[in-house]
Amino acid sequence: MAGSSAEADPVQKVMLRSAIPILRVFDTARAQKFYIDFLGFTLDWQHQHEPGFPLYMQVSRAGCLLHLSEHFGDATPGSGCFVPMEGVAGYCDELLARNPQNVRPELEKMPWGVQFKLTDPFGNKLTFCEQGAE
Repeated sequence: MAGSSAEADPVQKVMLRSAIPILRVFDTARAQKFYIDFLGFTLDWQHQHEPGFPLYMQVSRAGCLLHLSEHFGDATPGSGCFVPMEGVAGYCDELLARNPQNVRPELEKMPWGVQFKLTDPFGNKLTFCEQGAE
């Protein structure tokens, strides 16, 4: 029907989805060792315009998507990423069982939930949090 409120309201046509953080990395091999071998993410795809150019890739785990980029200007080194999740204690135990050399996840209770923080080899800070958990 012409002139209906549904047609006149463009907000009803908008659908937002979860944001995908872009994290700056400087060495693809080190990034894959951290995100895939240690954190247990899967490499979904990668793109490089041509050999020798910076690499851009997507990794994922259990519905969480991250973009990792070697491109200057795509992201600021040392950025932060908050990852809401379920099963944070089990994930922390999984990571500790891998006997990490340079990172040691430790659960902390916060007013908003239980979380642990990690810093990747490039200074990016990742917070994995089970919100509302006691």
